[in-house]
Amino acid sequence: MADLAHIAEQIDNADIYALAKRTPVEKCHKLSEEHGTSIWLKREDLQDVFSFKIRGAANRINKMSVDERSRGVVAASAGNHAQGIAAAAAHYDTKAVIFMPVTTPAIKTKAVEARGAEIRLVGDTYDEACDAAIDFATETGAVFVHPFDEPDVIAGQGTIGKEILEDMPSKPDTVYIGVGGGGLISGVSAYIQTHNPKTKIIAVEPVGASTLKTSLEAGAPTALNSVDGFADGVAVKMIGKSTLDIIKLVNPEIVLVSNDEICAAVKDIFEQTRTVVEPAGALALAGLIKHAQTGQASSGDNVAIVSGANVNFDRIGHMVERAELGAGGEILFSATLPEKPGSFLRFCQSLGNSAVSEFNYRYADSDEANVLVGIKIKNLEEGQKVMASIEKEGMHVTDLSHNRLAKEHLRHMVGGRASANIPERIYSFEFPERPGALRDFLTTLDGRWNISLFHYRNHGSSAGQVLCGFQIPNDDEADLEAGLEKTGFAMKNETNNPAYQYFLKA
Repeated sequence: MADLAHIAEQIDNADIYALAKRTPVEKCHKLSEEHGTSIWLKREDLQDVFSFKIRGAANRINKMSVDERSRGVVAASAGNHAQGIAAAAAHYDTKAVIFMPVTTPAIKTKAVEARGAEIRLVGDTYDEACDAAIDFATETGAVFVHPFDEPDVIAGQGTIGKEILEDMPSKPDTVYIGVGGGGLISGVSAYIQTHNPKTKIIAVEPVGASTLKTSLEAGAPTALNSVDGFADGVAVKMIGKSTLDIIKLVNPEIVLVSNDEICAAVKDIFEQTRTVVEPAGALALAGLIKHAQTGQASSGDNVAIVSGANVNFDRIGHMVERAELGAGGEILFSATLPEKPGSFLRFCQSLGNSAVSEFNYRYADSDEANVLVGIKIKNLEEGQKVMASIEKEGMHVTDLSHNRLAKEHLRHMVGGRASANIPERIYSFEFPERPGALRDFLTTLDGRWNISLFHYRNHGSSAGQVLCGFQIPNDDEADLEAGLEKTGFAMKNETNNPAYQYFLKA
């Protein structure tokens, strides 16, 4: 049984500062004024490995016996835990072997190698790499260090909670914590609830990786059917058993945030600190700001833990692209105009003085034209007024600001439409970012269906976003879906998506 007081005692006894820094808790004056509440950031991005993970790794390896260190350590990680283990192993003079997915970004594998650890790339996902690491530990006798479901790791991460209570000018009303496997929230919340139970704990998860919410509703650790890998630092399929037991005692409130809201929080942190954090690093702040915008945030001091800043340079552009949508500073919509002289002029006049961020058009037929438009706005009410103004001109408008197909693919595509005489079905996929993924996909389909559309995007994450169209002249959609499921890639039928219907359908 989990015991919060016992965990808090372990946190008091954690020995991490030979490797980990005592990071500052900083007041965000601009954000606090903007949102009408007191916002503080706990800056774990300032650790030497740019992540809080060094705390748990340092505590775990520090507490190993001489015999255990002589056998070496093994771990599985998509990045941050690996760097923590590599740094701690080097400090305590023990060998480290780290299993990482083949899809791990180069910035993270190079950082681990630079600290002297041996890397083995296995599988497309963390789970596959973890299975390989456990097998290696069994075969060699090396000590497996779990990234979150282990007492000494939890205690190491919990030192963040101790520092928050000791370093804040007054005890905070709420602490917002991003959740993946649960090691961070279980340690921090156990300490805070033991020493200041009036402080409320808020767990923040991505909408597409809500492993805590799913498991709490089921009453036990429950694997997600699919995981959105955008915030890769928390893209965990199933929360830990020990961490879930601790979290149940704390009973935190849970808030889910979209990828766009995470990107907006990345921008907020940059404007406050001039540091670009990774998506998972901004997760807690995204939850705090969502609560502030909906009037749910406390009027007192609110702390968000900035958990890490291991971000690929090529992801920054994508986060910038989505930040305005996430902050409510831009809307994306389609408008249907009559295909006749003067329509464009009337449309542009209806936009008023709005700053246009995007305008896409391609001729389709002689009756109507569909345009994809992005405009800058000060608030959502302004966006609604602009769309209403267009509607008054007799032009149909559809808000696509929350349409993933439109944001991931449509605004980056060019080209025409497939033949209207042959039925077409459209699917979105997540491809693991590894050599041969497309080849394997097409091989599984065995060339049975003509591909009528293909659009691929990757922005530095472990998975690429793919939009694919298939012609089915024999109306064999069931056979097509059976073939697609054999690929093993996460997919969604997008044929009825309005972005497809307006711009891509014949």
